[in-house]
Formats: sequence, structure tokens, C-alpha cells
Amino acid sequence: MTDNLPDHTNATQLSIIVPVYNEEEGLQALFDRLYPALDALAAKRHLRYEIVFVNDGSKDRSAGILSKQYEIRPDVTRVVLFHSNFGQHMAIMAGFEYARGQYIVTLDADLQNPPEEIDALVNELLAGHDYVGTIREQRRDSWFRKSASRAMNHLRQRITRITMTDQGCMLRGYHRRIVDLVRQCDESNTFIPALAYTFSASPTEINVKHEERFAGESKYSLYQLIRLNFDLVTGFSVMPLQIFSILGMLLSLAAGTLFAYLLVRRFVLGAEVEGVFTLFALTFFLIGVMLFGLGLLGEYVGRIYQQIRQRPRYVVQTVLEQP
Repeated sequence: MTDNLPDHTNATQLSIIVPVYNEEEGLQALFDRLYPALDALAAKRHLRYEIVFVNDGSKDRSAGILSKQYEIRPDVTRVVLFHSNFGQHMAIMAGFEYARGQYIVTLDADLQNPPEEIDALVNELLAGHDYVGTIREQRRDSWFRKSASRAMNHLRQRITRITMTDQGCMLRGYHRRIVDLVRQCDESNTFIPALAYTFSASPTEINVKHEERFAGESKYSLYQLIRLNFDLVTGFSVMPLQIFSILGMLLSLAAGTLFAYLLVRRFVLGAEVEGVFTLFALTFFLIGVMLFGLGLLGEYVGRIYQQIRQRPRYVVQTVLEQP
């Protein structure tokens, strides 16, 4: 990772950041739609754009395809090649570092977010909004994925007080001021849209179209989605720890009351074996709660451990760009 700041004095007004990981089957289709859409946008609004592709350590031919595309359109194309896989959000952070535009838009490479929708985000940015979120219309995902997303959105909003209708949509727009503030944060793990929202003075959300994935499969497994939401919750709030502390206090009170009741019952009725399995179930429940609490505490301790190591968040192998 380089510490060189991008030059903001050039004529580039719009930067499109596209993280890429094993997308060889769909990259050409992305090029066929993205470049014409941006060429039309540039002509319409009289602005200059660039596309910053960040190859996140792809194991297929994605890096080679991006290199060839750079040779075809070197005037508006830049390619950042990671040394290995560091994750989508780190790829976006690298894109923020190398982007030159006053306005920055992030876009997935799988064409689920149509490139033609970028015009709508640019319109909101030019209108004065410094953060533009998006809401996917007629979302083309499974029922389970949509239901889980809604549930996590609701839980995240209650805990963090960060209002994002659709946290899973990568198509978002940022003003340079917001991007520079995000880059100043040294967090090893962060959820960029939520972090940017906390810095925004004039956020907005718009509806955008959503299409089926052109090729390949989602890079987010169920485990990765759970991890992402843990990062989101533990990165922006200590409320889970506070809730668990209250829960522990209530369970301790309940356990003490039960112990007193059983003690009085023993002296009144004498020794008995009834209710042993109920006590076992209660014990197992309390053990489960304690293990969950240790895991939750471990999430926060793990974030501290990752932070104090101060390792680079990503390592760039090379950058293809015109001087």
C-alpha cells in the first residue's frame, strides 16, 4: 500500500471503482456496457471520467483480461493489481486511494447493478449530496437471501443507528470529501458504506434497477455474510456488550431466585429428585449464554488485536496507468 495521495488538480471529475475477483466470464460483458454508458454520460454532462479496476488476487484470467482492456482504453482505464486476496472492502479502499475524481462511484463487476444507473447517482452528487445510497428494485436474489438481508438491516439499524435501507448494494456514490475522511481511518476491518454515512452531511438514497448475475456465483457465502454483519455491528457500536451485560444481570437474578426457591423447598419438603432434568436444561441454557457472551467479547478483542498489529490492509503488486 502506498502513502502517495492522488493528484486532485487534473481534469478528472468522476471515478468509477470496480473491485474484481474471479470474474473472467463476465468482464467482457461488463466492458461492453460500462464504457458506452460512461461515454454517453461524459458527453451529456461534459465531464471526464476514469475507471479504476482493482483485481483482488483473482485466481482465474481476470488480471490478464483487465490488462488487455487497459491497452484498449488507456485514456480512461486504470488497473490496480493486488498481491493476493484481501477482500472486497479492501479493494474499494485501494480504489479510493488511486481514484482522482471529485465524485466516486463504486460498482460490482457482476452486472447485477446496471452501469446505466450510474447517471442517476451522478445526478444526485452534482445536486449537492455527498453520499448516495441505493435501493435495489425487484431484487433478483433468493427468498432466503432477501429475508436474511432485511432482518440484518433491521437489527443493524436498531444497534448502530445508521440508516441504510439496502446495505448490501455496492452501487453507491461519494463526494471526494467523504472518501478522504474514510481513508484517514486506520481501521483494519470496516464496512465502508456505513463509515461513509457517519461522515455525510447530506446523504440520500435512490432506487436503482437490479439484474441477475451475468456469470459465476456470489463471492459471499453465508458465513461471510454473517462475518460482514458482525464487523458492521461491532465496528460501530458497543450496544451488544451492553445488552449482554443486562442479560447477564437478569439471568443472575433469576438463577439466585431459583436457588433460594429450591433451598426453601428442600427444607420444607425434604430431598427429592423431581426436576433434575429441568435443572440440567437450565444449566445448559446458561452455559450457552455464557459461551455466546465469550464469543461476542472475542469479536471486540479480535478487532483490537488486528488493529494494534498495524499491518498493511492490502498489498499492491502493480498499477497499470498512464503517467
